[in-house]
Amino acid sequence: MLIGVPKEIKNHEYRVGLTPGAVKEFINHGHQVIVQTNAGTAIGFDDQQYTDAGASILNTAEEIFEKAEMIVKVKEPQPNECRMLSKGQTLYTYLHLAPDPQQTQLLVESGATCIAYETVTDNKGALPLLAPMSEVAGRMAIQAGAHYLEKAYGGSGTLLGGVPGVAPGKVLIIGGGVVGTNAAKMALGLGAEVTILDRSLPRLRELDDIFNGRLKTVYSTADAIEYYSSRADLVVGAVLIPGAAAPKLLTREHIKNMKAGSVVVDVAIDQGGCFETSKATTHQDPVYVVDDVVHYCVANMPGGVARTSTMALNNATLPFGLALANKGPKQAMLEDEHLLNGLNVHEGFVTYKAVVDALEGELDLNYKSPTEALS
Repeated sequence: MLIGVPKEIKNHEYRVGLTPGAVKEFINHGHQVIVQTNAGTAIGFDDQQYTDAGASILNTAEEIFEKAEMIVKVKEPQPNECRMLSKGQTLYTYLHLAPDPQQTQLLVESGATCIAYETVTDNKGALPLLAPMSEVAGRMAIQAGAHYLEKAYGGSGTLLGGVPGVAPGKVLIIGGGVVGTNAAKMALGLGAEVTILDRSLPRLRELDDIFNGRLKTVYSTADAIEYYSSRADLVVGAVLIPGAAAPKLLTREHIKNMKAGSVVVDVAIDQGGCFETSKATTHQDPVYVVDDVVHYCVANMPGGVARTSTMALNNATLPFGLALANKGPKQAMLEDEHLLNGLNVHEGFVTYKAVVDALEGELDLNYKSPTEALS
């Protein structure tokens, strides 16, 4: 199979779909790889490394999309990239379709087979291709929050860890999954006072054991969110419904009741955000203020630490990518229900029900189950 790796074009996005090491794996399995020039240069993977790994270097994205049978990316394709896809091609990347009607419509019109990293599953019901970026984003959420709590950046001037004689800052994490757990590790490492809200009692028990009682675990209700958010210096939104739009758990009224200069970080922004006041921002212009509360809603947070993120992502995506190339996309998905769960769009049909439900009323989409669509 001919694998294509274009350069990412989203604002301040320096990650790349395949590292030179991953390219070598595809080459060793008998495939060909074409990489757009300078696709990984910004994070230390120059064209020579890709050439040494066996790839061919092409100058433009248009050449990559025209020739490749499978396109491997990181972020969702931008409109001009969607328009370069065609029937018979496979797109393997993050998609986050639920809050994005334009991308969904363009991918449907392309006729391509589109596999979303974020909905591929594993035997435990987890999301193995989303997990590494969730780990990164959870840790970055605390870094970003601590930074924007500084007075010079609009915050209240609170040091999360405090100092002897001065109480530490209060961190509220809504959601106890991969993002929430990693955010908690960072916040506790800084010395903050941490509370995690979640709707799963078994998960709250696990978190209590993991952290040995060093943080508060609270069952998530509207009342609990109202109480703890009003006292927090930093709130991290870490909720996820796989493939679907995120629920709006922190309301505009909650934001109004928060302390002036507090910070909210919405890690769920890729799926539309879990705060009512959230809107997607970029690394170039990451924050805005609503009711004296600083909002950090960067839609590609892990892109800020692009080298670490690229290597972590490739570790997870490579085995599935090789299966797609070795067996062909259709056979690979029919043989692996977890990879099949990643199929979101196929030859004009949306194959992930949560996307259809999220965009009902905005788009008239044709739904087929993944198995039905492939057959």
